[in-house]
Amino acid sequence: MLLKPKNTKYAKSQHGRLSRVESAFRFPKFGRYALIAQESALLSARQIESCRQVLNRHFKRKGKIWIRAFPDFPVTSKPTEVRMGKGKGAVKAWVCRVRPGKILFEVDGIVGARAASAFHAAQKKLPIQTLFFQAPTKK
Repeated sequence: MLLKPKNTKYAKSQHGRLSRVESAFRFPKFGRYALIAQESALLSARQIESCRQVLNRHFKRKGKIWIRAFPDFPVTSKPTEVRMGKGKGAVKAWVCRVRPGKILFEVDGIVGARAASAFHAAQKKLPIQTLFFQAPTKK
């Protein structure tokens, strides 16, 4: 099922900009492996869901996956061949605003080689460049 917020203060919002960097780098909070965005973009709920499905299939439902990107931003559009004016269009999709340095997914409880191959397959579902990160082991 696609992600979207249960309710929002306003139904529609203005676009804004995605120019700034989220952070130079952040360590994963929950898992040992992470997929980190290298570019800024709008990720749709469908893209996030397809990545989640790819990760689940690669891990064979073992381990734990944290989705750190939530689509909370509405994108509106007017139907095709509609004249100008008459207000803003209806909400077409929900997207997540992603800036460079944002952690998209975290994983734990999986062997490193399997996590790397799964994240490599998930990268193909995303329209941005991403980085696979492995946290150092604690001694």
